[in-house]
Order: sequence, then structure tokens, then C-alpha cells
Amino acid sequence: MLRDRDLLLAQLHELRSEHRDLDTVINRMAHETTFIDQLYLQRLKKRKLLLKDQITKVESLLIPDDIA
Repeated sequence: MLRDRDLLLAQLHELRSEHRDLDTVINRMAHETTFIDQLYLQRLKKRKLLLKDQITKVESLLIPDDIA
């Protein structure tokens, strides 16, 4: 059980890191004055949304089911 939790925490850390990196890249691209590849920017944004969904899923798995 502890090993599963450790694996989920490691995965969560990795997902958050990639999400943060994508956020940085997207912000830089959006503020560039040179030509921006809009299709590539859209793909990055979709990837970022997918990562956010995965982060939410892993976070929900880490919450204990004990209600009482």
C-alpha cells in the first residue's frame, strides 16, 4: 500500500513538473513578437489540459476513502 502511494506521489510530481514547464513555454510563445506557430501552440495547450486532468485523477486516488 505504501509503495502504491509512493508511486502515485512520484507520478504526481512528474505530471506537475511537466505542466509547469508547458505553462512556461506557452507563456513565452504567447508573448513573442516573432512568428508564432498557432497549431503548435494549440497542441501545447491541449497537452497542458490533459496533464491537468491526469493531475486531478492522481490527486483523487491519493485521498483516502475513509469517510468516518
